[in-house]
Amino acid sequence: MFAILTIAGQQFKVEEGQEIFVHQLAAEEGKSVSFDQVHLIGKGTSAQIGKPVLSGASVKATVLGHEKGKKVVVFKKKRRKGYRVKNGHRQHFTKIKIDSIVG
Repeated sequence: MFAILTIAGQQFKVEEGQEIFVHQLAAEEGKSVSFDQVHLIGKGTSAQIGKPVLSGASVKATVLGHEKGKKVVVFKKKRRKGYRVKNGHRQHFTKIKIDSIVG
């Protein structure tokens, strides 16, 4: 069984027991969260498709922790002008484990 859902503005295809990284959520580590923006639920060869979301469907997950992603280097340069700026950025992520898909 799998589901396609929206978490923090991004769509994910998830299965029960799967661990994924999503944009940082305002939830404490070890707490349970529920997502109700489910667009599709697939079971074997059949599927339920929402327009745009399925009513009554939800995905429950547990927050495993908060982490930072790899560093992204932002380098700006204007040729022949002596202008160079180098910055870095690390995105904050939340690691969640999908517990159940209800729908």
